[in-house]
Amino acid sequence: MYIKEKLKLNSYLSKSGISSRRNADNLIKSGKIKVNGKIIKKLGYIIYPNDIVKYKYKILYPEKKIYLILNKPKGYVSSMKKQDNNNIVLDLIKINYKIFSIGRLDLETSGVLLFTNDGYLSNKLTHPKFNIKKIYHVVLNKQINNKDLLKIKNFFSFKEGKIKIDNISYIKKLPKNNIKLEIHIGWNKIVKRIFHFMKYKVLYLKRINFGGITIKGLKIGEYRYLKKNEILLLKNL
Repeated sequence: MYIKEKLKLNSYLSKSGISSRRNADNLIKSGKIKVNGKIIKKLGYIIYPNDIVKYKYKILYPEKKIYLILNKPKGYVSSMKKQDNNNIVLDLIKINYKIFSIGRLDLETSGVLLFTNDGYLSNKLTHPKFNIKKIYHVVLNKQINNKDLLKIKNFFSFKEGKIKIDNISYIKKLPKNNIKLEIHIGWNKIVKRIFHFMKYKVLYLKRINFGGITIKGLKIGEYRYLKKNEILLLKNL
């Protein structure tokens, strides 16, 4: 997809998904960008329709950036391709853009799942160093006592390293097997592993918040485009 009107090179790079606009300036100054076969180091350089822009020998194409939230149901995998007889989350989203999920939820976990074609933002939201907040509603097979809540909150460690639990509490007006857990790490099935280690079985797991984005107003299986303020929130994390 080529542009229909002139565009600054850093904006072109940002729209192509390889970097933010700010980092695009660094790519340009380092001589890593070619336009029509020539290295361009000038900031503010203008790209015109039919110009060919390359980074690492790859032609870059700017595209409209898509940002969606899905209230994922149980029984769907986060894979972008069919796996065995499992339903995949893309079956629920009917748009004419190639998108991918930001992180994953396993087959039996429901709730907030974000989608985009913005590779830079996706990498940022899934990279451990950015510590993106995730909040879960957990239902256990039995009530959990305060002593075990404190054990989970104060110290926990697995083979990947020490776990920092940001917050764990009972959910008001619900039985004490209903827990709200806030955590930043995204290790594989980490929530279920925590409670399994404490001799509890997770009967229900729903992510209700990812980076400040919630599923409020979305029924199970429904999706919507993110609002401008939500996109800005994620980009500023």
